[in-house]
Amino acid sequence: MKHRIDELNEETYTYRYTLVEGDALKDKFDKISFEVKLEGSPDGGTISKMTSKYYTKGDFVLTEEDIKAGKEKALGMYKVVEAYLQENPDAYV
Repeated sequence: MKHRIDELNEETYTYRYTLVEGDALKDKFDKISFEVKLEGSPDGGTISKMTSKYYTKGDFVLTEEDIKAGKEKALGMYKVVEAYLQENPDAYV
């Protein structure tokens, strides 16, 4: 996969990037853009909000099942990163 970083804003804790190459696009998408925003939660943790924009090719119609599958993959990645960071608190500041 090839991603392009569109914005990294340390003041607003926002990260925007675009998937521009890879198997996930196949013949269905020109690109997929993502925006991740991190916010503090009342219990001292972090809330991560992610928005995805799909740019389809031709007559392809994106279904709710496609969207759900994409969300599950993204959530799986977040859980792996979260587990790593909890086990390795010195990996970040």
